[in-house]
Amino acid sequence: MKAVDNISLKIKKGETLGLVGESGCGKTTVGRCILRVYDPTDGEIRFQGQDIVKLPYNKNRALRRKIQLIFQDPYGSLDPRQSAGSIVGEAIKIHKICDNKQTHKKRVEELFTLVGLDPEMASRFPHEFSGGQRQRIGIARALSCDPVFIVCDEPFSALDVSIQAQIINLLQDLQQKLGLTYLMIAHDLSVVRHISDNVAIMYLGHIVEIADWREIYERPLMPYTQALLSAVPIPDPIVEKKRERIILEGDVPSPINPPSGCPFHPRCWKAAPDCSKEIPELREISPNHLVACIRV
Repeated sequence: MKAVDNISLKIKKGETLGLVGESGCGKTTVGRCILRVYDPTDGEIRFQGQDIVKLPYNKNRALRRKIQLIFQDPYGSLDPRQSAGSIVGEAIKIHKICDNKQTHKKRVEELFTLVGLDPEMASRFPHEFSGGQRQRIGIARALSCDPVFIVCDEPFSALDVSIQAQIINLLQDLQQKLGLTYLMIAHDLSVVRHISDNVAIMYLGHIVEIADWREIYERPLMPYTQALLSAVPIPDPIVEKKRERIILEGDVPSPINPPSGCPFHPRCWKAAPDCSKEIPELREISPNHLVACIRV
């Protein structure tokens, strides 16, 4: 089974790439391959000019200081037996960033302040925090090693809408202050719109469309992208009532037995006989707008 098949992405320094798709399409697998949690069976992952797939295991620790992860679940990703300060400061100890206990404590306090938490909360345990506060602790932990690239694996999906807005604003502020680069994995297009510079749409392990966020939202070309956007609710009831909804028939095919040709053609209302013959390659339809569809 190929969870991710022949994809290619580029993320410029200081930018955010939103990776969007249905559950099970391979988004998290991409993030875990970049983090070297999974070893890809083929291809390259180039970070700062270096192919990190071929990096020896004993050099992974230095790489992990530069690439960090924000987890999806703010409840399950924190050790309930550790205090918040210990969770945030653990990576600082492992990588020997601070020389003594005083500088270690000061660094933890700085991280708490940076993510909008009172440093006096460092002695509390995870169950004493709200969901939004726990996610802030997770963000502080990710920042503890001074990374340059952060994989955000659906960091908003377990939070209330009002808290989502706060975390989005926090991540944007941190990006400006620290010059961070994000891979924002999500299935909610309305959230990705607010934080991403470019958006890649993924379906069944394939990238089917890539463009900047404005182009994706205003001129989606791939039928799957059009269907995804039609499912995003619009707060204006008059506009919502008049717009056309695209209801996809059938289920997502199994990655164990994918369809021949375009992976989306069994559910596509624009499919032609040629769509089942070969997998379409990403083609540049307009500047920086790439689509994998022979019907476009």
